[in-house]
Amino acid sequence: MKKILLLPLTLVYYFVYLVVLCTIQPIQWVAFKVFGDEGLKVSFDYVAYFSLKCNHILGTRFTFENRELIPKNVPIIFVSNHQSLLDTAGIIWYLRKFNCLFVTKKELGKGLPSISYFLRNGKYVLIDRSNPKQAIPKIKSLAEYIEKEKFSAVIFPEGTRSKTGEPLEFAQSGLKILCKYAPSAYVVPITINNSWKVYQYGYFALSLGHHLFFTVHKPFKVSDYTFEELMEKTEKTIVEGIKL
Repeated sequence: MKKILLLPLTLVYYFVYLVVLCTIQPIQWVAFKVFGDEGLKVSFDYVAYFSLKCNHILGTRFTFENRELIPKNVPIIFVSNHQSLLDTAGIIWYLRKFNCLFVTKKELGKGLPSISYFLRNGKYVLIDRSNPKQAIPKIKSLAEYIEKEKFSAVIFPEGTRSKTGEPLEFAQSGLKILCKYAPSAYVVPITINNSWKVYQYGYFALSLGHHLFFTVHKPFKVSDYTFEELMEKTEKTIVEGIKL
């Protein structure tokens, strides 16, 4: 019964969100043609912004804590737990000044207005999760790019979203490649809380009135640790911040 009552507002949310995405895509196209990669990046920042704003329809609130801890003018590797689609939008918008580039699944590269267009034309790494070896050279190239440009990479080492908030096993391979080929980078752990609750009943219907928290933790300089030490510290920091 509760899910049925939530359905009308969920449909309103999806309708508004679809209108927003379809409206922004031609703006993205123009921005990309006229201003190149920078125009595409800025236009996609606002896709993330309006994605968050649309969630106000569901009574969702967002708090991003401790951004002042993030080092500036150095390569950054943001490492986070993963609970829902909102995680990406929150990181893109609130950390937009850090030129975040994501490692994400290739399926998102088609079928989604604005989002798929950006993924096909931007600097994100689209990987086939059924073929891990294929991902290695792409992640290596991303690491070399952020090292050179002092940009940021974002990786969710759980590999998929936790549907209950409980942390899943952290895979090491993607982060290991990023650290190896971006040796001057800092790893910045981020803990996300309550994002999964919006989708606790699935995509139909969405849950209402949740407060999402993104918490930035103390950064770790890659060159100060062995990878094993860095992985352990990063995972422990993220997991200890999860509140169920």
